[in-house]
Amino acid sequence: MKPSAPSASSRAELTLRGLVIGIVITVVFTAANVFFGLKAGLTFATSIPAAVISMAILRAMKNSTIQENNIVQTVASAAGTLSSIIFVLPGMIMIGWWADFPFWTSFAICALGGILGVMYSIPLRRALVTDTDLPYPEGLACAEVLKVGTGDDADAGSAEESRAGLLAVLWGSIVSAVFAVVVATQVFASDFVRNFRVNDKGAVSGFDFNLSFALFAIGHLVGLSVGIAMLIGAVIGWGWGVPHYSVLGDMSQSVADLANGTWSHKVRFVGAGAIGVSAIWTLAKLVKPVITGLTSAMAASRVRKAGNADSLPRTERDIPIGIVGLITLACFVPIAWLLGYFGSISGLGDQVAVLAIGGVAFVVLMGFFVSTVCGYMAGLIGSSNSPLSGVGILVVIAAALLLVAFVKPHVSPEEGKALVAFALFITSVVFTVAAIANNNLQDLKTGQLVDATPWRQQVALVIGVIAGAAVIPPVLNLLNKAYGFVGVAGVGAHALPAPQAGLISALAQGVITNNIDWSLIITGIGIGVGIIVIDEILARTTRNMRVPPLAVGLGIYLPTVSTLMVVVGSVVGWLFDRRADRRSKKPEATKQLGVLLASGLIVGESVMGVVIAFIVGFSGKAAPLALVGESFGDAAQWIGGIAFVVLVAVMYRWIARMGQGTSAR
Repeated sequence: MKPSAPSASSRAELTLRGLVIGIVITVVFTAANVFFGLKAGLTFATSIPAAVISMAILRAMKNSTIQENNIVQTVASAAGTLSSIIFVLPGMIMIGWWADFPFWTSFAICALGGILGVMYSIPLRRALVTDTDLPYPEGLACAEVLKVGTGDDADAGSAEESRAGLLAVLWGSIVSAVFAVVVATQVFASDFVRNFRVNDKGAVSGFDFNLSFALFAIGHLVGLSVGIAMLIGAVIGWGWGVPHYSVLGDMSQSVADLANGTWSHKVRFVGAGAIGVSAIWTLAKLVKPVITGLTSAMAASRVRKAGNADSLPRTERDIPIGIVGLITLACFVPIAWLLGYFGSISGLGDQVAVLAIGGVAFVVLMGFFVSTVCGYMAGLIGSSNSPLSGVGILVVIAAALLLVAFVKPHVSPEEGKALVAFALFITSVVFTVAAIANNNLQDLKTGQLVDATPWRQQVALVIGVIAGAAVIPPVLNLLNKAYGFVGVAGVGAHALPAPQAGLISALAQGVITNNIDWSLIITGIGIGVGIIVIDEILARTTRNMRVPPLAVGLGIYLPTVSTLMVVVGSVVGWLFDRRADRRSKKPEATKQLGVLLASGLIVGESVMGVVIAFIVGFSGKAAPLALVGESFGDAAQWIGGIAFVVLVAVMYRWIARMGQGTSAR
């Protein structure tokens, strides 16, 4: 007989050992993520690999619980989120304002913005986690990994099913990890790429299938509607946008350079416009549930004050809303001082009051806006695929426009550079708020699924934010001195691209110097409005089919290397579930094994991504594990693509057969 679970008051959850393990993992993963993001323009989610490492460590200790493991991954998840500041902060170096990253200033940006992100997301929990049907693919995957790995899966119908689930996670992890290693040797290509001309006018297009099991698994978890919406966005971007704008480009370039340059400098801004209007629409639709969430939070606070805390379900106990308000206000004071201090040392001393007061108001309003939107996007497609750099684009444009409207008329022309730096500075604060909110709600979804206590997770996130904020500045300084950033004078051949930081800093300069093509953003807004109308019509005329506008905007804004494999995974996952419904005697058990397999695929590639990032960082080589040269590239694409398809077919066939032998839930 299975032993009874410990009571909520006696079980291990927010423990010192869990916090220490989480902080250590945070330090390691933050360093890896900063380097990986600056080099590749992508960061990886750390919750699942942190959960796997935590389970391996705590399994050897007494009285560990699934909730304690959940606290460890909650602390460590700050590594994946705060690292996203690399999408903005290096811009200060690129524009020549900073020579390095001052520790206390950079720490304050990350810590204050991160804590605000946690505080903002607390009243959003009920609206976006408890009272919603958003899939939260990574939160679901992390919960399934925790349940299977700790053996505490209360929903398991039998020991046999638990064993089958563990096998699904284990073999999914092994396959994706081994595949990632082979990709690092360059025997398999990392992606399958084709660029081509589409007409006699010189228009070009192309596609890029990333041979990533993690992206494939994300597609399985988010479902068909989101996958189709992202495909629609990719078709708009690469079927219309790139061919349309490429004819205006430099025809002397190679097809690939022309296609990618057109997407980066033209189509991406169309996508940003679509994301912007979709984000505003999403926020408008969330006004009612957000108000309900705030009302519930205040009601819970009144219950506590009345001495009836025990009557409130443990799984609904957030940090009291009064404390949330006090911490939020406490963050605004140093933020105001930082903004005023930055303005005074930037030659904008006459405008310090406007910059400080207006800057805090901007952080308050824009911070809550991006918290809501990013939380919704994380619930829709997962934290890893949420377009934080797209949010950064919208925020820096808004900040730059406000500076032009209220400050620029009163400063001399030579102070324009200072305005650009201030725009990047305030964007960094808001961006950190967005990054943490993007992740926090995903963690709270995991907690909901493993019977965790929300306030304990929220405390753990604040601790993780502070730990990550302390690591980021020295790591950035180390990489800046070792490599430098592309576009900065005097850097060597191994300079880190930091593509998002370059784009966002260029946008700030473009707005303030009035050198930006607004027609691209307006075109995106028009496309976004059209998709919103179509989605609302579908909502009223069909039961299941929707076209989430944000997902379409993502499809336009993100490169196909980040979207197409998600689309493939969503279609394969849908077909697998349909087949289970038609042919399996135990369809629910079989579909659950599919979710666990997808979770394992994310785990293996994420953990191996950390390992490979460290190898790359310490070796100083772009491809330290390479066994073949660049001449093998075309063959590697075909070999890798065929191997990927074969492995997917074999794994899903195996899961379908194993599902026949498990007990239905």
